[in-house]
Amino acid sequence: MTGADILDVTRDSLFTMLMVAGPLLLVALVVGFGVGLLQALTQIQEATLTFVPKLIAMVLVLLLTAPLMGRLMGGLMERLAQRIISG
Repeated sequence: MTGADILDVTRDSLFTMLMVAGPLLLVALVVGFGVGLLQALTQIQEATLTFVPKLIAMVLVLLLTAPLMGRLMGGLMERLAQRIISG
């Protein structure tokens, strides 16, 4: 493998990682911001109030995006296997 091949594999892997983890992280950020804003406005400082809405939102997003995540990771594995086979 040349240096260019290594950079291509790394770039492809990082892009796939961002596409797989991005929706979950974005939802956690938005829900966390919303709950934090709600807590600041109402002055309710309850630890479970930040955890439970994020957990529920992330589980829902995971259920909705699981097929896409599987296709993305499967595609990455196919591309890596093709590189290994072709030498």
